[in-house]
Amino acid sequence: MTMHPVSVDAMIEDLRTLVEVESPSRDLDALAASAKTVAAVIERRLGGHAVLVESEAGPHVHWSGGGEPQVLILGHHDTVFPLGTLERRPFKVEDGHATGPGVFDMLGGLVQAIHGLAALEDRSGVEILVTADEEVGSRSSRALIEERALACGAVLVFEGAADGGGLKTGRKGCGTFQVSVTGRASHAGLEPAAGVNALIEAAHQVLDIEALGRPEIGTTVTPTVAAAGTLDNVVPAEATVVVDVRVETAREKERIEAAFAALTPHLDEAVITVDGAISRPPMPESASAELFAVAERLIPGIEGKAVGGGSDGNFTAALGVATLDGLGAVGGGAHADHEYLVVDAMAGRADLVAGLVKAIRHK
Repeated sequence: MTMHPVSVDAMIEDLRTLVEVESPSRDLDALAASAKTVAAVIERRLGGHAVLVESEAGPHVHWSGGGEPQVLILGHHDTVFPLGTLERRPFKVEDGHATGPGVFDMLGGLVQAIHGLAALEDRSGVEILVTADEEVGSRSSRALIEERALACGAVLVFEGAADGGGLKTGRKGCGTFQVSVTGRASHAGLEPAAGVNALIEAAHQVLDIEALGRPEIGTTVTPTVAAAGTLDNVVPAEATVVVDVRVETAREKERIEAAFAALTPHLDEAVITVDGAISRPPMPESASAELFAVAERLIPGIEGKAVGGGSDGNFTAALGVATLDGLGAVGGGAHADHEYLVVDAMAGRADLVAGLVKAIRHK
């Protein structure tokens, strides 16, 4: 099969183009502009037509190379950075690193995937899906992701690489719960006993919730944000606690969700309500075994790592579809101001895309 050489300069050009169109999650105008830019880059490098799939979260971008679907290239174009970040942290390349909002998570991965496919003369059987809401839970894109994953039968996810450039062969399931406490207000000086202190109830709940974790088997339960009270002389009538949860197994997912549903008040007359779930199921390492073996043949010695963060690969792996993640940029600093991409690794990652696609289509 004919392959064309990958140009790092061309990849940097496209990366600059994507980074300089800011795309914070939930900003529909920004995401609309970003989706058009992603589609234009895909069409310029791969030909064909990239379709904008409208949703309440912003446009997703879908491209097909034609023929029978065999492999889905999966990514997202939304980022965690608010508008104005680019002005403070403009795109630049120096000392072998590209920096700017979204270079590692995950615009660099998109560019590498596109250029890896562009190196192939025959792009049939390949689909690209770039969603607009991965950073905020993929609620509008999940059904489309699952549909295309099942149709293709193999998924390559272009989230940033693991530390040291490794691939991500497993991911924890993850979700967020919000525990809301309703008490009763009263004057903190004149009649404190007449109130039901929602803050005290929330403190009891935080300790109960923290005790649900089982880190020895990969389950972490971490209260992260709390709010309570209105004035310094009023017994608080309301409080909320937000909790981050990560699990490695479906059994733990069920246990944690049942435990949150069973939370009960410690104080008389306090009322507790719980919202949330483990919205991304675990991605077991078994889901990536076959594809990782192919990657090892292409790059002997490449590492595979199970990681704590979730991605849209969790959804596809839970369906039983072969899924390999962490194929994107080599670098680090996801969601942080020191985010960076290693330029010298770009060509090798693009070549890995091409090799994986060829292997999947000819197995």
